Amino acid sequence: MKATFLLPKDPSVESTGDLTMATLVMTLAAEKWDVQVVCLSSDPGSTRDGYTRVPKTMPPAPALLRDSLRSGRSLVHSRFVSRELIDAIDATETDIFVADHSYMAEAFLQSSHAHDRRDGESVLAVSTVVSESLVWRATRGILGKLDGRRIVRDELRVARHAYSVGTYDAEEAEFYSHHGIPRAHWLDLTLPPKKQVDLGNSRSRLVFLGDRKWPPNQQAYERLLRLWPDIARGIPGAELRIVGSPDPTRTVAPVDGVEDLGFVDDLDEFLSSCRAMIAPIVTGGGVRVKILDAASRGMPIVGTTAAIGSLGSVLGIDGIDDPAAFVAECRRYLLDRDAAVAEGERLHGRNAERWNTGAPHRTVHEWLAP
Repeated sequence: MKATFLLPKDPSVESTGDLTMATLVMTLAAEKWDVQVVCLSSDPGSTRDGYTRVPKTMPPAPALLRDSLRSGRSLVHSRFVSRELIDAIDATETDIFVADHSYMAEAFLQSSHAHDRRDGESVLAVSTVVSESLVWRATRGILGKLDGRRIVRDELRVARHAYSVGTYDAEEAEFYSHHGIPRAHWLDLTLPPKKQVDLGNSRSRLVFLGDRKWPPNQQAYERLLRLWPDIARGIPGAELRIVGSPDPTRTVAPVDGVEDLGFVDDLDEFLSSCRAMIAPIVTGGGVRVKILDAASRGMPIVGTTAAIGSLGSVLGIDGIDDPAAFVAECRRYLLDRDAAVAEGERLHGRNAERWNTGAPHRTVHEWLAP
C-alpha cells in the first residue's frame, strides 16, 4: 500500500528538527508502506530523491489576511494552501495521505481526495508535530494571542477529518482524545543509537544546541545567558558553548565564558568535549530533537519540563523548572566528570534498548494502521 507524506519543507535540501522526525517516521513507515513525498520546496524543478515538489512561496500579507478572513481559518492554516499544492495532491495516486503538521492537511481538504474513503474511513492521517498555537501565543505578541485560538480550532477541525492523529507529546494526545478524537496516538519516538560520545576527557563545558531562528530556542538562549553567571561562579575554566544557527533579527552579546560557535564541523567530536547539554526552554511541546539526539549519543541532559516533556518517562529524566535547581544541576556536571560519564552511559543504553526492541517502529505502525 502507498502512503504519501505532505511536508512543508524539502528533506533533500533542508535540515531542521521537524524534518529529522519526519524522515524518521517515513523510514519506519516504509517498513510496511510504499512511501511517497509531496513537499513544498525552494527548488520545485528538482527530481532529487523522487519527491514531488511544489513551489514554496509566501503570499503577500494583504492577500493572506483576506483569505484568512474569508475562510475563517487562522493565518498559519491559510498560509499553507496553494493551487499548486492542491493540484499536486489531486494528481497523486495513493492509499493514504499523511500530513506532517496539521496545516499541511488544509490543501488535502480542498483536493479531490478529501471525500475518498478506505474501509469507510478517511484516507488522511495527521502528525501534529507541534501545536502552532503554543509558539504564536508565546512569541507573536497580541496577534499571536488572538490567532492562537483560531489555530487550536483549526487543528481540531483537521483532526476530525483524519482517521488517525499522531502527536509527539502525551498531553497533546490526551487533549485530542478529550475533544472526541477517537484515534489520537502519542508517538513516543526515539532516534536510532549513535556512537556514544566519550566524556572521559571532557572539559568543564556545557553546550546549548538549537536553531535560534525558532523563537522558543532564542528565548531559551537569552534565558541561559542570564543564568550562566550563577552556573559558572567559582568554577575555574567553566565554559558554555552555543551551537546552531543564530537569529539574525536579534543580537544578544554573550557573557564571560560563553562562545557562540554557530555550526561545528564535527559534532560528535565537539560533544565529547562537553559534560552535558542544557535546554532551559520556556515554550515547549512537539518536536524535541535536541533531547532525542543527546540521548542517542549518551550525552547528559539538563532541561526544563517544557524541554523534556513526555520524554521524561521514556528516557528516565526529570524536567527542572526551579532556576536554583537548574543551576545546581548544571554545576554538578561541571564539577563532576564521573557523574556525567555515568549518566551518559545510562542514557545511551536506555535509548539503544528501546530502538533494538522496536518500540519506535511499533508506535508508527499502530498510528498509520487501518
